[in-house]
Amino acid sequence: MLEGKKVAFIGAGSMAESIFAGLISEQLLDAENIIVTNKSNHEKLQRLHSQYGVSITTSHKEAMEKAEVIVLAMKPKHIEESAHTLKEHLHDQHLLISVLAGVSTSYMEQLFGGNPAIIRTMPNTSAKVGASATVICAGQYATEDHIQMARALFSAVGAVSILHESEIDRITGISGSGPAYMYYFVEAMEEAAAEAGLPEEESKELIIQTLAGAAKRLRSSEKTPKELYQEVMSPNGTTEAAFRVLEENNVAAHFKDAMKASMKRAAELGSSPES
Repeated sequence: MLEGKKVAFIGAGSMAESIFAGLISEQLLDAENIIVTNKSNHEKLQRLHSQYGVSITTSHKEAMEKAEVIVLAMKPKHIEESAHTLKEHLHDQHLLISVLAGVSTSYMEQLFGGNPAIIRTMPNTSAKVGASATVICAGQYATEDHIQMARALFSAVGAVSILHESEIDRITGISGSGPAYMYYFVEAMEEAAAEAGLPEEESKELIIQTLAGAAKRLRSSEKTPKELYQEVMSPNGTTEAAFRVLEENNVAAHFKDAMKASMKRAAELGSSPES
């Protein structure tokens, strides 16, 4: 689907890097067919070129002229300014793929004018290791071919789900921010291990493997998460002691509040991209 295509990334932040690093790693695209542009950080562009072999430019015009697929990966607050420049070079063959949190397809269609083909996506940074959980939804002018092209692109860096756009802000709080939650919990586990005097490297490996094993079990089992963690417990045992502290401190409630805050912020970004 992407064979022979060139893809331009407008913005060179961590999400853009995660995606094109995954595309290169999975050999879906050659590095020379990936163009990365960033107007404000030339040192970052040079690093990306040296590390991955991607083409780099500070010119939006050059990126638009060379590529058929344009990945909008700037900060959401910069979309209006960027669209003003990009739309001068937009033509009917371009597909715009947005990874901007909270920015709706209708708003982007308004900014670009005409009938732009836009696919809105919500990947996560696990794309860098081919393990993203990406949601995609189509704007009103995007065709089935456009959807399949976006699916092909993001399937190379993980799992893809197609949902209605009304659901995407809520999904942000789950899969978009999700990796950060996991890293936060792992950090806490590593700190607890260190405070207990356990060796750092061995503890880290055990924690990561435990997380990977739990994820694999969740995927393969028909049991609910509650049923699975209750399997680990025994009366007056170590796991029960841990869960007693978690429940006394309302950790589950606080975690749900944190996810709701992420969803709310995604909606706020959508209603006011200048935020």
